[in-house]
Formats: sequence, structure tokens, C-alpha cells
Amino acid sequence: MRESAERPFRIGLHGANESLIHEFERFLLPATLSHDKRRTAAKSVVRAAQSPGPYDIEIFDPALERSDRGFYFDPAQPTQMVKAVLDAHEPLSLALARNFPPFRTEVARRTINTISRENALFSVATAMPNIAPLLGLGWALGEFASDTAVLTANQVRLAFLLAAASDRPVGYSEQRGEIASIIAGAFGWRAIARELIGKIPLGGGLIPKAAVAYAGTYVMGQSFERLYRSGYAFSRQERKSAYVDAYEKGKAIVSAVMERLRPGQA
Repeated sequence: MRESAERPFRIGLHGANESLIHEFERFLLPATLSHDKRRTAAKSVVRAAQSPGPYDIEIFDPALERSDRGFYFDPAQPTQMVKAVLDAHEPLSLALARNFPPFRTEVARRTINTISRENALFSVATAMPNIAPLLGLGWALGEFASDTAVLTANQVRLAFLLAAASDRPVGYSEQRGEIASIIAGAFGWRAIARELIGKIPLGGGLIPKAAVAYAGTYVMGQSFERLYRSGYAFSRQERKSAYVDAYEKGKAIVSAVMERLRPGQA
């Protein structure tokens, strides 16, 4: 993750006039950046008229004809350019977020959603032998011995990714406080999940169980994102409120997946 966040790249700016180029540079390098950080990040951004390619990413003034791999920058809707660049250059997402604050919110959002969904779907997979043992899923021995360990490891990975995207130190020692909170919270919400699937007959608890996995991961990710962005995490009340919303979202996601898995729906 450190290597990915520190990956070098070049952005070439193509502008019909100096004012738009200045505006794009101010967008990428806002005044909130420190002088040292601004100077370091600015090395990755060059004006195409002054420095020849190749470039990893090309940004164009809407008044110009862009290349097939280029992107337009519209000052009125700058987030469209951010999303388009991330869609096309996912391997550069951590490096872009680490260097340029405008990319951090979108990278964090995508990362949190992806890993929350992964944990929810993993919970579905590990619960299937308990619901339909005749499916023959031999790999699910003892619910993967401990799905808690896998889900918790995935949350630790999420904490690393969010720190890297936020230009914060990454690693077990550097993030021991966050990792301790993940481990402390894991057994509580996983106990709730096991109770749900154990008490509702015929596998009716599968969706709530997966929704718990989704919500626990999502709220943790949102809290860490704020911690790295603003310096303080969610309060107890904020976690509770966010959990309720995330739980409902998780149920909707898992329900949609289960609907596609029904016989005859493939």
C-alpha cells in the first residue's frame, strides 16, 4: 500500500489560456496544503506546452480537442473530472489521493463501499453451509474456521488504505490505535450476527447477518475517514446513527444479491 501511494506519475495540463490552467492548479493544490506538501505534489503536474510527454494523465481545457485518453476539466463541475480519472486509472487512485486533496473524498468513498460490500458478501458465503448443507461447499469448514478473523483483517486493510489515501502514516505500529478499536469492536457485532442467523429459522437470518458485516465495516471506515481528514472520529451517538443507516443499506445490497442467486434468476 505504501508503494502504491508513493507511485510516481505525471499529469499533463493542456490549456487554451493561463487562467484555466491556474484554476486547475488551484483546484489540485488548495491553499490548505502545507508549503512542503504543495511543492512535492506540484512536481507531478506539468504544463504540456512547457514539458513534453508522455503523461500518465492528460487534463484538457474544454475549449480544446482532447486526446482519446484525456479528460476535460470543468471548473463548474470539477468532481466529474475526478470520478472519470479514477474510473480510468484505478491503480493510481492512492497516489492521486495522497498528493491531491480533491481526490481523497472520492477515493475514500469508493474504498469504504467496496470493502463493506466484500465483507457482506463474505458473510453470505460463509453462512450458506449452515442454511443449505447439501450444497457441498467443502471449503467452508467451520465457517472458514473463523470468519471474524477474515472480516477483521479486511477492516484493518481498509484502515491502511484510508490512511494511505489521506497522506497519513500506514502500518501496524503507526495505526495501533485504529487497529485496537477494530479488534475491540469485532466480537460485539459478530456476536450479534451469529445470534441473528442462529435464531431465525431456515436461514432467514442470513441477510441480517451480512447487513451487520456491511454496517460494521462501513461505519468504521467513515469514522476513520473523518479521523484522518479532520483529526477526530465519530462519537458514540454518531456511530449509532450511522450504523442504523448503513445496516439498512447493507440489507438492500445483500437482498439484491440473494435475489440474483435464486434458482431460475441467473
